[in-house]
Amino acid sequence: MTKDNLTDALVKKMGISERQALECINVLLDEISKALARGEEAVLTGFGKFKVAQRKERAGINPKTGEKIKIPARKAPVFKPGQTLKAAVK
Repeated sequence: MTKDNLTDALVKKMGISERQALECINVLLDEISKALARGEEAVLTGFGKFKVAQRKERAGINPKTGEKIKIPARKAPVFKPGQTLKAAVK
């Protein structure tokens, strides 16, 4: 599913304009992104939880050269599905 698919679904189900639907989606994604940037979790009960996880430094291999490299520690966004979402995809 793409952003366009979501936009079309909102237009059909809510009877709003395509512009309004796209704005709703963009606001939702922007607010989730802002929460993660502040180090907060974004919880959509039943659907899931977005949070930032700290990834440890690790060893890797450059696929072009085969050379061993060090991949630095970093923060990464993580999504954990909620019970309702898990049940829907069973």
